[in-house]
Amino acid sequence: MTPKETAEVFTALLKAGDHEGAARKFNAENIVSLEAKESPMAVCKGAAEVQAKGEWFYANHEMHEVTTEGPFVNGNQFLVEFDMDFTIKATGQRLRSKEWGLYTIRDGKISEERFFYPLMA
Repeated sequence: MTPKETAEVFTALLKAGDHEGAARKFNAENIVSLEAKESPMAVCKGAAEVQAKGEWFYANHEMHEVTTEGPFVNGNQFLVEFDMDFTIKATGQRLRSKEWGLYTIRDGKISEERFFYPLMA
């Protein structure tokens, strides 16, 4: 698959709500995931750590709606825009936020994912 084809299939899975399937199919074993703010999971290395981060997120947030735009491809990288409506389970606070994921492809797999979003207080 070309990087463009990989980006298109990965993003189609996200749009269908299959985030876990997208990760299983395309995340490299040595993937690095970087968040925009300091937290215990700001840097995750390896598919198992990235999967654990996703499991933590869904266990702690109630997702009401997620829309996905993209992919926007440039060489071996692509950008995906997420518009999310969710509630933080611990506080009951409901938020609407945009987030952008920049993904780097190496050897047909996603080797890095880097997230950008407005920092919330």
